[in-house]
Amino acid sequence: MNTQFKKGALELCVLSQLVNGDKYGYELTERISLEMSIAGGTLYPILRKLKEEDYVTTYLVESESGPARKYYKLTDKGRQYQEAIKQEWEDFSNAVSRLINE
Repeated sequence: MNTQFKKGALELCVLSQLVNGDKYGYELTERISLEMSIAGGTLYPILRKLKEEDYVTTYLVESESGPARKYYKLTDKGRQYQEAIKQEWEDFSNAVSRLINE
């Protein structure tokens, strides 16, 4: 898949996964990797940016099989942002579909 396509969509994919519940970074990477090829550390800069912009918060949960896991939780602001960019994405992808299918 074209990397430029992925760059624009990954933030929306991360936010959309968090709408369904809190997740830790590796869990997000694994889920998104089922649909598209991404490198291991790809999502962490996105998650850091989302946290800096108050779209997500984090908390630690102790793990029985290793170090504590940092979970990401969508804030109300993040939920509103996800809804807005999801609509923008749908409008954009519909426009592209119309143009390439003429």
